[in-house]
Amino acid sequence: MEVTDSKHVVAVCGSQRDGSYTHRALRRALTAAEVRGAETDFIDLSELELPLFDPDRTDAGDADSLRRRIRRADAVLLGTPMYHGSYSSPLKTALDYCGFDEFEETTVGLLAVSGGGFPTPALEHLRSVARELDAWVLPTQVAIPDSHSAFEDGELTDEGLLERLEALGGQLVDYANVESYPDAPAACAVPTAD
Repeated sequence: MEVTDSKHVVAVCGSQRDGSYTHRALRRALTAAEVRGAETDFIDLSELELPLFDPDRTDAGDADSLRRRIRRADAVLLGTPMYHGSYSSPLKTALDYCGFDEFEETTVGLLAVSGGGFPTPALEHLRSVARELDAWVLPTQVAIPDSHSAFEDGELTDEGLLERLEALGGQLVDYANVESYPDAPAACAVPTAD
């Protein structure tokens, strides 16, 4: 698909670790979005003041700024390390401060990184939350297992994962502001009984 007008893609990094692999992977996907002509914004949650969510204090800390930045997005990329089979508490807190105004009918991509096995549960949990907020969640997602061996000198070395990150960044632009799922090509259509 060709970009006709500039899209705004925001990545939200749920890792607070120095030298975070999640951070690096998100940056790679954003670069791919920029190549497609998108304007990008990187939200590093370690730089924001977001106390534990209190529904009586929804304007605490940098919550208003966070919501403004996400609301401005045509597509949002959520990235997290996997902790105890789920996504990180900083990302959970950030999502708790947001709601339908930020995510409804917004295209969302997912990325999770694990020091061990595949971070599938973290991706499933994020997909459930995004769908609960009425976001359009892309079927393409990126899981980076065994992150300590997937990166060398801070760079991702697995060509397959690099291609997947670039595809995710491109799809965030291609499907930004989607109002409904595109029609399936005829070859993918489910045959009906006569």
